Amino acid sequence: MKESLGPRTILYPAPVLVVGTYDEAGRPNLMTAAWGGICCSDPPCVAVSMRKATYTHGSIVARKAFTINILSESQAKQADYYGMATGRKEDKFAATKITAIKSDLVDAPYGNEFPLILECKLLHTIEIGLHTEFIGQIVDVKAEKGVLGANGLPEVEKLRPFFYAPGEQKYYASGACLGEAFSIGKET
Repeated sequence: MKESLGPRTILYPAPVLVVGTYDEAGRPNLMTAAWGGICCSDPPCVAVSMRKATYTHGSIVARKAFTINILSESQAKQADYYGMATGRKEDKFAATKITAIKSDLVDAPYGNEFPLILECKLLHTIEIGLHTEFIGQIVDVKAEKGVLGANGLPEVEKLRPFFYAPGEQKYYASGACLGEAFSIGKET
């Protein structure tokens, strides 16, 4: 028998998305968000939701662009810090010794040491209660060569992304491959 937990923000796994922006003065900033993911394939888009109170919210509105930085397991402490500290008071790039790189395609920075980057121009803004959902059109994806597989795309086992468990408020590593998508279901 299932037990009701009520309406809660529990969806497993939640991605760990590090959002890169410039503020109105041109200072680079990073913020960790877990409410987000791919929301359209044509054009390729990603959605990320955040409260208006965050420093990053105002930067996305002002600059109409952001990056999504995907970090590896070894960078979990940095990702957690980006979600706790505020760019209003701290230079998060300097504090974590990450090199801010200006995107040549959108008005936003990314971390040079991060293995996977999505460069996004703001396409839509949707107000949803306490959060605003920003939908960014992905204009380019940049990846470290070391995380790419034979097909030229990132491989989970090389990238080693991690995820957030909202109900537990913990980070977890990605697990082993369970099988090929659009294939293992044929065995049912």
